[in-house]
Order: sequence, then structure tokens, then C-alpha cells
Amino acid sequence: MRHARLLPGVALAVSALAVSGCHRETARAYNPPPPPAIRSTPSYPSTTQPAPSEEGSATAPAEIPRSYGKPIMTEVGLASWYGPPYAGRKGADGKIYDQNAMTAAHLTLPLGTIVRVTNLANGESAVVKITDRGPFVRGRIIDLSLAAAKATGVYRAGVAKVRLEAFAPPDQAAADPAGRWCVQVGAFAREKDAIALKEQLMRRYRTAKVIEFPGPTGYWVRVNPRYPDKNTATEVADGIHPRDPAAQPFLIRTN
Repeated sequence: MRHARLLPGVALAVSALAVSGCHRETARAYNPPPPPAIRSTPSYPSTTQPAPSEEGSATAPAEIPRSYGKPIMTEVGLASWYGPPYAGRKGADGKIYDQNAMTAAHLTLPLGTIVRVTNLANGESAVVKITDRGPFVRGRIIDLSLAAAKATGVYRAGVAKVRLEAFAPPDQAAADPAGRWCVQVGAFAREKDAIALKEQLMRRYRTAKVIEFPGPTGYWVRVNPRYPDKNTATEVADGIHPRDPAAQPFLIRTN
């Protein structure tokens, strides 16, 4: 689930892909593995809290430090959670994923962002740190760790409607505000299907880095534009039109 640059001619390449790109890809897609880790993030004030043993017995979440200020973003949507087979693997922040820590995966928030997650069905909430990328399922906005899922009552339900309040750590102000972006497509049950898509994309994006990599649930293809700004990555994603709706491209922030 979780886990190079295009020249000025990207618009022509994107247009070509829209006509003759991924629309012929018919392999069935599966829930994704984390993408390959690309960097580590600095440590921030801990928001770890004891995880309840049963749903509904969560303790009050840790307070957001005043130095974090007001939320930089509020979002409402569906939350899910992830544990095995991801536990013990590296997350997008380069650290080993601990399903018993208060963490979560998000596609576009900067790594290290602190998020208060509130289950709108029961009012239970928890504070987590974004350490990974996902969920790669349309309609879902965050993947909680096992501990965070138990703390918010999402564990037994599996999927629940939540409200996210995102806070930027104070020392993140000096970080890259625009971010670095890429596009990920998959996962494929058969390696040869991922390799075929990779070769197809390499022919159309000659200045981009296109990779294929395995994960616990299948094989993925990622396009890293030569210029990894959000607009360029969006153009690439918009130009990929696979027939299988489960294999839609995802726009991912890589830092």
C-alpha cells in the first residue's frame, strides 16, 4: 500500500498515453503494498497513547501541542486500517511499520503531519502521525494502524466515516511546501502484467523513471516524473485510462 523527471514535452507524452496507454490493461488489481521507502523524516513530539484491548474502551487522545497552531486541513471521508502483512515492513518514511504505534497512511499529507482522527459514528478520536502512503482504494482517505483503529472504534467495523484535522509540526515550515509527486498504478496479481505496463509507460515517458516492484499483495508500477511537481504528476495521472476500474492511477506525495 504504501510505497526521473519529465522534459517540457510532457504534454505531448501525456496526450499520447491518453490515446494508447493503459486502457488495454485488463489485469485484475488488488489492494496495494507500501511503495518502496525513499526517505526518512525527522522525529516529532510523540503522540503515542495506550491502545485499548477492545473497541469502545479508548482513552482520551493526546492533546495537540499549542505550538502546532490551527489545522492546516480538515477532511471527511472513509477510514480503514492495516496490519499484517505490512507489520515489520518499511513505511514510506523509511522506518519499520509498527501496527501498535499511533500512526497512519495518507496519500498527500506531508510525512510527519500530525492528524486528529474522529470517528463520526461514535465520537471516539485519536491523534496519529502520518508515516506511510495509502490507502490505495477509491473513496478512502486514511489507513489507520491497528492501535489507532482500536482507539477510534474502526477496528471491528473495518471501515468508518471519520473527520481528519491535520496539523503541521512547527519545524516543518522550512520543508518543501509544494512537495515531490509521482503516480502509482496497480497492484497486479501477475508480475508479467506489471512488467508489460512498465514497458508501455517507458516508451511514452522516455525522460521519466518508471519502476515495477513487488509487495505483499501484488505488483505495482510507479512513474517518477523528471520534474516531480504536482501539476506534472497530475497530467501523467490524467493521461492513464485503464479499463479495469480497480487499476486506476493514484497521485502520491513522496515526501
